[in-house]
Amino acid sequence: MRVVSLLPSATELCYALGVEPVGVSHECDHPPAATDLPTVIHSRVDASATSGEIDDQVQAAVDEGGVYELDRERLAELDPDVIVSQGICDVCAVDDSLVREAVADLELDCEVVATDPHSLDDLLADVERLGRVLGREERARTVLANLEARVDAVGRETPESGPSVVVLDWLDPVMVAGHWVPEMVELAGGTYGLAEPGDPSRPHEWSDIRAEDPDLLVVAPCGFGVDQTLDNTADLIGREGWEQLRAVRNGRVQIIDGHHYMNRPGPRLVDSLELLAGIVHPETVETSDEVVRPWPDLPRDSRPRQ
Repeated sequence: MRVVSLLPSATELCYALGVEPVGVSHECDHPPAATDLPTVIHSRVDASATSGEIDDQVQAAVDEGGVYELDRERLAELDPDVIVSQGICDVCAVDDSLVREAVADLELDCEVVATDPHSLDDLLADVERLGRVLGREERARTVLANLEARVDAVGRETPESGPSVVVLDWLDPVMVAGHWVPEMVELAGGTYGLAEPGDPSRPHEWSDIRAEDPDLLVVAPCGFGVDQTLDNTADLIGREGWEQLRAVRNGRVQIIDGHHYMNRPGPRLVDSLELLAGIVHPETVETSDEVVRPWPDLPRDSRPRQ
């Protein structure tokens, strides 16, 4: 079956189900083999810019027709049986309606499957649904069982309640992570006060963050790895009251690789849950320095590890 995946999370899911796509988006980079596949999506935004510059570029691109460009000629050449699209975010990938319009214009004989996850349950449902569409039902059941067992393990290994948490998925403007993140924080044994499970990620006034004054601040900008986040620390440390935040005073500001984790609703969303558990309760769960790193120049968190 010839599959074109138009977003990184779907590409990861295809590989988990044992299907290598014939075409992907420009951001599909996991597993590494995906980087060798033909790309059918191109971005009009310079992803190496600062968070504020990227926000300006995104707004301008939206006004001019969209952040992403679909390579119709290459899509036709790939002649897919299935195209996996998305409906959750116009900034994350090409809009599903544009994909369906292209399929109709090109007279492609294929099925368009749109993912629209807002929770862990939605992710698990996508595993089952895509497994059915791709003829990988048995493999999907195996993947589901593994993911569900790991989610259950986090619940068993972490306390039912813990520190108050804010997760930022953009820095300029400040955006508080929604969708599956509030649920994951609660599963990891934290409390989340600025969004309810399923709420969209949205901009907040910095005063909202100061008023919430969380015990733990997690910085995971969508599309930024750890190093790029470190390059943009001025977006937060220059804000009024930064040094007075409880999380800053107590050395509990953590960076997560927001490019590969937290913001990709594919199989590694469960990896993200495990990373959160290790940040919320470091005495019970270990994390990797490659994808999780303390904010620089803060007091050392002296709580003991077991």
